[in-house]
Formats: sequence, C-alpha cells, structure tokens
Amino acid sequence: MKVLIAGGGLGGLTAALALLQRGLEVEVHEQAPELREVGAGVQISANGSRVLHALGVGEAVEREACEASGKEIRLWSTGRTWKLFDLGAESVARYGFPYYTVYRPDLHGALAEAVRRARPDAIRLGARATGFSQHEGGVTLHLADGGTAEGDVLIGADGIHSAIRHQLFGEDRAHFSGMLAWRGVIPMAALPAHMRRTVAINWVGPGRHVVQYPLHRGELMNFVGIVERDDWQVESWTQRGTTEELANDFRGWHPDVQAMIQAIEVPYKWALMLRPPLERWTEGRVTLLGDACHPTLPMMAQGAVQAIEDGYVLARALAGAAGDDLPAALLRYEAARRERTNRMVLAAAENARRFHNPALAELEGAQAYVDREWAEDRVRERYDWLFRYKVEEVAV
Repeated sequence: MKVLIAGGGLGGLTAALALLQRGLEVEVHEQAPELREVGAGVQISANGSRVLHALGVGEAVEREACEASGKEIRLWSTGRTWKLFDLGAESVARYGFPYYTVYRPDLHGALAEAVRRARPDAIRLGARATGFSQHEGGVTLHLADGGTAEGDVLIGADGIHSAIRHQLFGEDRAHFSGMLAWRGVIPMAALPAHMRRTVAINWVGPGRHVVQYPLHRGELMNFVGIVERDDWQVESWTQRGTTEELANDFRGWHPDVQAMIQAIEVPYKWALMLRPPLERWTEGRVTLLGDACHPTLPMMAQGAVQAIEDGYVLARALAGAAGDDLPAALLRYEAARRERTNRMVLAAAENARRFHNPALAELEGAQAYVDREWAEDRVRERYDWLFRYKVEEVAV
C-alpha cells in the first residue's frame, strides 16, 4: 500500500512515521522548499508525549524541550498569582507521560529526522498540493508545478487553508472570532532574573490574555498574547507587527508582561478565525487530519497534539486494511476521532471567554472568579478527558 500525504507539518510527519513503522510506503508532499517550522512554542500534554514515545522520538524531543515545573494564573494588573497543578512529576504520575513545552522547530526536526531514517526519500519538498482525482483502485495527487503522484490513499494534512479540504467540501466557512493573537520567542537571558523560571503562566484580564512558557532547554521563553480587536483579519503566521502596537494592546498590564514585549525582536500577529466542525472528513480514498479538518482557537493548547493523535490513529486504521477495505478504514479513523476533536474545538472557544471575563477587571472580582473557575476540580474536569486518552487503545 502506498499512502500520499499532502503537508509536512507535525500531523503529516506523525502519520508518515507511524505508517512507515508499520511497513507501508509513504510519500509526503510539502510545499515549502526546505523543511522547517515557524519559530514558536507548542505545548505537548501527556496524551501527545505518549504518541512521541510510542514512535521512538520521545527522548529526542525531551532533550530539547522543557518539562514545566508548574502552572500559574496571574492577574493582568497586579500580578497576583494563583498556583495550579504541577506539570512535571504529577503529569507522569497521573497520566503516565510528561507534559512538555517545546520549541516547534525542535519537535518538527525530531519527527522529520525519524521519517528520513525510516525512508530517506519519503519527504518531497517544493511540492504544493492543488487537488486530486480518484479512480478505481487509487488516487492521483495534483501538484502546483504540474506534476502528479499516484497512491492508494491520500491524506490531506495541508493545514488551515487546505486545498484537499476545499476540493472535498467546498468553500471554507471561516468567520472572524473578534480576536487577534501576537507571538514572539524571547531569549531567556534577555528577561529580568526573576522571570527566568520553568513555569507556564496564563496572565488573564478583561478582553485579553497572555501565555508564557519556557522552550529549548530553558534557553527561550514563548510569548502569546491574545486581544479582542476587530481591525485585523489576516490569518497568517508570517505577518509582522511592531513592538509599539503590541505594547499598546497591553497598555496598563503588569511590568513583567511589558518586559516580555520589549524583549521580542520581531512580534508577529494573526487573526483568529472560527470554523464550524466538519460533518465529514472522508470521501472514498481521501481523508483529512489536523488543522485541515478541525482547526481550533489556541485556548486549550491542543491543536498540535490533536494533529499528532490523528496521525497515529490513522496509521493504525490503515495498517489493518488492504485493497477494497481502504475507504472503510478511513471512515473508521474518522469515526474514532471526530467526536473528540469537535469537543476540543468547543472547549477552546469556551476557554476564550473564561480567560477574558470582565470579572477580572478588579482584584476583588478576580479573586472570586479565579477561585471558582480554576478550582482544582474544575481544572481536572476540563483537562482530564484530554490527557488520559490512549491512542494505542482507541478502537479502529
């Protein structure tokens, strides 16, 4: 069996590695001329690190990542701190695997290296997917340079602006969420000494919030700031902003937030879009994974992890199939994943409201609100179902 994958991001490479390890032939067609990821952070909770260890790349990722020693909520104005659950030893004790905060290029590089070790020519660069055609017994992937690739199955892992999804199900039904996100990666040495901690922090406030966490063996700090604004609606990770504009969006916030903003060399901004969950991901021998089928707001820190889960479960479904059973195997994968990912998308939208609540404007209201919304039992209820998931046991 030969599997074509459109897109060489985290989900596409996870699927490729899991398929190669099961003895299937794989071609990954990636539009970029070189294989690299944007310089940004990603959180990999236990349900995701479980997959990385199952694929044999867990130790390589761990060498470059951080195991955050804890998580905190801090108030936008005063810096008042509420300690949440431990993310290190407790994650291993409770879920069996660690919680990593990872520099995205480190994770991407570990997966790409493992794929190339399994099959040196598996990844084809400068190969942008534009569409496909299905025929009896196979599928043809069409590329922007006029070339084609033939396979038994096609996986659309080509991201939020997926050409494969567009051909399957028509126009993208995205609408603006009313929020834009800022991102930046900061050398840890550029921050004041008291901020150089291996702790993940959510700064919460009315109408906006900031997330920070350590990356790359603690040498970097990731910054993500999300603000309610309606004057920027470009959905791209490569749009540059200015330090002045970013600082203005968080004017009046705590000096620690201001210190991070001033230490970002180039801040990037992108509009956060909402998309209704797809009712179907699969048509014949073609299916989708990751952002191509369940793009999400970043407020559950699960977008990358869910793509990684998709890739592993899909490989399990295909490994047990052959010939005429391939469309049925893709439908089994979809059935195994759709309800979970839809729930995650809805939970992320709910968290956006939680992080930006007007009750956070003043200390007195914030104290009661945080005590209620981030009480241990409520946090467990929001995250346990995600972290306990075992990709190797899902019925496919």
